[in-house]
Amino acid sequence: MTKVRVAGFSISLDGFGAGPEQSLENPLGKGGMELHRWFRGTRSFRAMIGQGGGSDGLDERYAHRAMDGFGAFILGRNMFGPVRGPWPDESWKGWWGNNPPYHTPTYVLTHHRRDPIEMEGGTTFIFVTEGIEAALDQAKRAAGGRDVKIGGGVSTVRQYLRAGLIDELHFALSPVVLGQGEAMFAGIDLPSLGFRVTEHQATEHATHIVLAR
Repeated sequence: MTKVRVAGFSISLDGFGAGPEQSLENPLGKGGMELHRWFRGTRSFRAMIGQGGGSDGLDERYAHRAMDGFGAFILGRNMFGPVRGPWPDESWKGWWGNNPPYHTPTYVLTHHRRDPIEMEGGTTFIFVTEGIEAALDQAKRAAGGRDVKIGGGVSTVRQYLRAGLIDELHFALSPVVLGQGEAMFAGIDLPSLGFRVTEHQATEHATHIVLAR
């Protein structure tokens, strides 16, 4: 049965999933890249960017799980790129170059219509203007029985949480404080949504916490 999951989502000790002042130069905001130190050293990440090597420990196991078993992804528009408002042209095709790491249909939430983009490696970006539930319905159909990943950013995860549409959450709590940025948990009561901690394991670079309903 298809589950809707958040996996490998890095947050700071003070609960921010991205730093302030996101831009083309700082897509995760100022200081945001520090949240992902646990991931960038893994074998899975290095393979994703076409390089060999990388760690094989606990961080790698969670990194692998964060990208494995998904038949579709859902991204907020900010996760797709820095362009705001109506699409000025068709030139922006994501942060990842010609071969994005998704390799499945990937649904982008937006208020502005755009035709799908077929990329190398099996990724097709599909732009959904009808809201989060419409995107999830399409993603579940496309997933073919595999899971659907809510890839972020923070606002997108929060919308799906508030709507009660997420089954499992994996947060990588990084030993970093940002002070400001995009707060993941403000106004969200995870126990009242039915979530309980089912796993927690620590490494040098993160504490991995899985919550499920």
